Amino acid sequence: MDEKYSSKDFAKISSCLETQRPEKLLHKRVEQASCDLAFSRERKHPVSVVDLPSRAISMTIGGLEPGQSTNRHRHTYETILYVLEGHGYSLIEDTRVEWEAGDAVYVPVWAWHQHVNLSEKNRCRYVAAENAPQLQSLGVALREEA
Repeated sequence: MDEKYSSKDFAKISSCLETQRPEKLLHKRVEQASCDLAFSRERKHPVSVVDLPSRAISMTIGGLEPGQSTNRHRHTYETILYVLEGHGYSLIEDTRVEWEAGDAVYVPVWAWHQHVNLSEKNRCRYVAAENAPQLQSLGVALREEA
């Protein structure tokens, strides 16, 4: 449902809420079912996109191989990472934030950042929640690689 509204539609705002229940409420076995190979190649690490109809937040499961790091990048959306396994650090602007399984990391809007797996033997995995869909709907979602 990609409805576009303009100022002429202001009078159409309802005075009461109605539940909009989408067909899809569950995405089973996310990592087994949805590793997006093109997206993962672009990001240079495995990324599984949670395919649910949220218009405000997105969720992905990312992974870094032993010793691997993401590209240094920034974006106009906020990110919260929850580390499922492994240990490493994120360089957020000029601050090094060390993390391990069970930790959550906040990446502010438009901050240059990079994530690094410190293990030479084990993969790390994390869940990333972002407000990218909301900003995409507004036409202001941007991402830039260093």
